[in-house]
Amino acid sequence: MRDLISADTLLRAYAMGIFPMAQSRDDPAIHWVDPRLRGVMPLDRFHASRSLRRRMVHGDHTIRINTNFAGVVAGCADRAETWINGQISDLYAALHRSGHAHSLEVWASDTLVGGVYGVTLGAAFFGESMFSRRTDASKLALAALVHRLRAGGYTLFDTQFLTPHLASLGGVEITRSQYQRHLSKALTQSAMFDPPGYVQGYQSTG
Repeated sequence: MRDLISADTLLRAYAMGIFPMAQSRDDPAIHWVDPRLRGVMPLDRFHASRSLRRRMVHGDHTIRINTNFAGVVAGCADRAETWINGQISDLYAALHRSGHAHSLEVWASDTLVGGVYGVTLGAAFFGESMFSRRTDASKLALAALVHRLRAGGYTLFDTQFLTPHLASLGGVEITRSQYQRHLSKALTQSAMFDPPGYVQGYQSTG
């Protein structure tokens, strides 16, 4: 029998600097993770390649937020190996209903082709996962997300781990103690994922 945790417990965990993962989609257990080195995306250092900038301007896609949160989570879990099990999906759905989790989605006509989701607390955005079913869709999602976070007053974009994909876009690793300092400051501040009057754009620093 699996140990169930609540959405409130999950939020407290984020405030402490830890996050949940499962070993696989079929593993009923949740394991708490506190990396020695933490991946973050500095909001003033996002790097968009020339080809990505062209897709931002000329691509036949639209960006939406929170119109298919469950679809984004399902897209992120739709891979051979995933840390998203049923309990994790349910927990983030609960956080979404309470306004603490959001999705940013890339659509081609009526088809969801990419996206990213994460959790917000104070001025921190904790990116959980992203997916792509079309060339550069996840990069477009990240560029749009960074633009939105900057506009909304966020100061910390936590990516958990640093992958080559994230490093190519400007992501860096910091130590656990450095991360805790950034997190503590962000939790004392406020930010808005959908600020009044905001018009979606892209962070496109070359």
